Amino acid sequence: MKKIIGITLLCLAPLSVNFASDNVQGRVEQSKSAVQELAGKLMKEMKTAMQAGGPVQAIKACNESAPLIASEISEKYNWQVGRTSLKLRNPANAPDAWEEAVLKKFAERRAAGESPEKMAYFEVVEEKGQKNFRFMKAIGMPPLAKMPCLICHGDNIDSTISTKLNELYPNDKAVGYKAGEIRGAFTITQPM
Repeated sequence: MKKIIGITLLCLAPLSVNFASDNVQGRVEQSKSAVQELAGKLMKEMKTAMQAGGPVQAIKACNESAPLIASEISEKYNWQVGRTSLKLRNPANAPDAWEEAVLKKFAERRAAGESPEKMAYFEVVEEKGQKNFRFMKAIGMPPLAKMPCLICHGDNIDSTISTKLNELYPNDKAVGYKAGEIRGAFTITQPM
């Protein structure tokens, strides 16, 4: 069964990768752990802020804390760890060409009916003479009853929230989402 899972996970990776010597499966598992850690810390920060001051406080906390949490996890693993999207809220999270291509592929997969919760992609790429293991995990938009993300990312945003978003993110594009859509992705670059 383990080999079948490996084949399923690796079907999107280039065939030229030497899986045994590069320990790609180990890197996949480590990347999943880092993503889970980042997502967990971000969610904890958002829940604390929501309880303390509602959505406006959560927006402020996200603006200040999210980059620090990503930086902390990047330092812990000695990788580049973050989030990106095709519809950016924070321009500092703009996707590079590789990330943009993966995000577009995720959108195609979602349009074909695949659940964002199961979407991940990895590849070993050479960039500027350096081999890097690249990993992305889709971020789905949960229903409002499950998580309050749509309060700030949906298509019916309260004017108080909208004012705070415009203040902190004047070129915000991360709105208009519906439950089940892909909001973006966690992204990891590991030097090899």
